Amino acid sequence: MKKVFHKIMSLVMAFVVLFSTMSFAINMHYCGDTLVETAILQKAKGCGMEMENSSTKDCAIKKKNCCSDRQLVVDGQDELQVQVHQISFEQQLFIASFLYSYNTLFEVLENRVSYEEYDPPLVIRPIFKLDETYLI
Repeated sequence: MKKVFHKIMSLVMAFVVLFSTMSFAINMHYCGDTLVETAILQKAKGCGMEMENSSTKDCAIKKKNCCSDRQLVVDGQDELQVQVHQISFEQQLFIASFLYSYNTLFEVLENRVSYEEYDPPLVIRPIFKLDETYLI
C-alpha cells in the first residue's frame, strides 16, 4: 500500500511541477478591431490584407496598415521551492485515496455473475405435500 501511495504522490507532484513551470505564448492577429486568428505556440497566419512596403523610395504616399499582431506571453514559475513536507501524512493519504476511488469509479465490472444462465434444481418430490398437515 505504501509503494502505491508513494508512486501516486510522485506522479501528482510531477504534474504540479510540469504545469507550474510551463511557459507559452498566444499570438493574435487583428484586422482593424476584429480578432481574425488566434494561435498557441506558433505565429498567427493573418488575414492576407497586410500592406506591403514599396521598394521605391520616391513614393511619398503611405497608407496606415489596418492589421496588427499582438502576443500574450504566459511565463511559468522560474524559481521552484520544494515544500512537500508542509503536506501532512493524513492529507497525502486523503489525496491518494480520493484519486484511487475516483479512478475506480468509472471501471466497468466485467465479471458479474448472472443467475439467469443457470437452470433451477430438479424437484424429485413435491415439497409442499411433505409439509402439509391434515385435520381429520
